[in-house]
Amino acid sequence: MQKPYWIPDKAKVDDFPPLEQALQYPDGLIAIGGDLSEERIIMAYKLGIFPWYNDNEPILWWSPNQRMVLFPEQLKVARSLRKIMRKNKFTLTLDQSFKEVITACAGFRHNQNGTWITDDMQAAYYHLHVRGVAHSVEAWYEDNLVGGLYGIALGKVFFGESMFTRVSDASKVAFVNFVWQLQNWGYELIDCQITSDHLRHFGAVEIPRSKYRKLLDKLCKQDRNIGRWKFE
Repeated sequence: MQKPYWIPDKAKVDDFPPLEQALQYPDGLIAIGGDLSEERIIMAYKLGIFPWYNDNEPILWWSPNQRMVLFPEQLKVARSLRKIMRKNKFTLTLDQSFKEVITACAGFRHNQNGTWITDDMQAAYYHLHVRGVAHSVEAWYEDNLVGGLYGIALGKVFFGESMFTRVSDASKVAFVNFVWQLQNWGYELIDCQITSDHLRHFGAVEIPRSKYRKLLDKLCKQDRNIGRWKFE
């Protein structure tokens, strides 16, 4: 029986097995253990791997056989959503309330059967935010945070982590405007990690893990646009 790789204590940050060794069931589980240091998380993303686990589990690292991604130029925006966007109901910002966004995402998932955005995960991604690598998108209505999302930017790739909404369409409006901004900045790929019909409606597609890794090798070669972001 195939078993996942256990990362030894004090292992190097690049101590991950080849993606081909990821389990077929559960799909994509490739390693267990290690830590959530900034360097290890960044290395994992560059390799096509991400952490995803619950509070009562060790750190689990994943690389699904099929990866859902969105190519920014292929973004689809429904006519009904465009009508809502023309009303300018929401004020949108970048990197203004990262802690509040990730906390809201954790609470949103908690209402849906537990959360994988543990306290340790929140702390790790906040450190990446301070470093200028992790970013948040906020949607405001009457000075209240009503939607948003966060993720990591490496090279020309944005790795989306989670989103939340408290008012109908808030996160959708934030997401669409953010994708347009990424496209203007020259980003070529948005990683959606897990397949969902919600993202498929925006034009996201599944690609094989092997193709995904080749894209990362090409697009994550150099850091760019590091620091606090603003909409242009």
